[in-house]
Amino acid sequence: MARVLSLFDLTGEMLRPWADAGHECWQIDTQHDSVLKSGRVWKSALDLSDEHVLPCIAAWQPDIIFAFPPCTDLAVSGACRFAAKRAADPDFQVKATTLAKQAARLAAAVTCMRREGGAVPYLVENPVSVLSTTWRKPDHIFNPHDFGGYLPDDDEHPLYPEIIPPRDAYTKRTCIWSGGGLRWPDAKPVDPVFLPSGLTPLQKLGGKSQRTKNIRSATPRGFAQAIYEANAPHLPATNDHGNGLSVSQCVAHAVKRQHQTKREIAA
Repeated sequence: MARVLSLFDLTGEMLRPWADAGHECWQIDTQHDSVLKSGRVWKSALDLSDEHVLPCIAAWQPDIIFAFPPCTDLAVSGACRFAAKRAADPDFQVKATTLAKQAARLAAAVTCMRREGGAVPYLVENPVSVLSTTWRKPDHIFNPHDFGGYLPDDDEHPLYPEIIPPRDAYTKRTCIWSGGGLRWPDAKPVDPVFLPSGLTPLQKLGGKSQRTKNIRSATPRGFAQAIYEANAPHLPATNDHGNGLSVSQCVAHAVKRQHQTKREIAA
């Protein structure tokens, strides 16, 4: 059984294939309610911007790590607002880049801790963004419809069927930064869907509500399935995870540390 970690993940679609196959999964996003377990998936609302939390998460010793960090301060689609943001906080993109790199840092830390299994694979997802400059060039670029063939013919999106086309049949240029030996899957494309206006359904989605942001950032399910099929067979067949703690233990340590940090700041 593998331990699979997904950061900045609200929908949990990246973890679904792993959980369905019986692997232990941990899903972290500040929009979750405290700590809860649903089937094979633990959910928690840890603040990943707190550097003291990372060692607590690394103690779980995940076998593969996924991350979908906020793109608000990074995506080139919002470049018109960068000047105002920089005036308010000259380091706003330094902070956003540091947050985006958490998965790579965690993978490196866990790789050093494990007694077997080699490097920990990871991926970081973002749209076309300044991460290409503030970090490094992406390793892969794809559109959701590139992996739509991994979904069944009668597919329907479980959360947003009125907006996201079946089989992820839409375009949204997406970048992936990866490492630790992550295996890139073969494409199984389907034809993308366009509205009469020429826009994709997601491009027509207006507003700045949290729901709109959640829909735009929802993990393409075909991509999630493709990554699972390409990587699951190559993870260690057996791994005792050394002295790795349980999710509940890790969360307890992290929450305690976050409260301590807040007290130190307030003092």
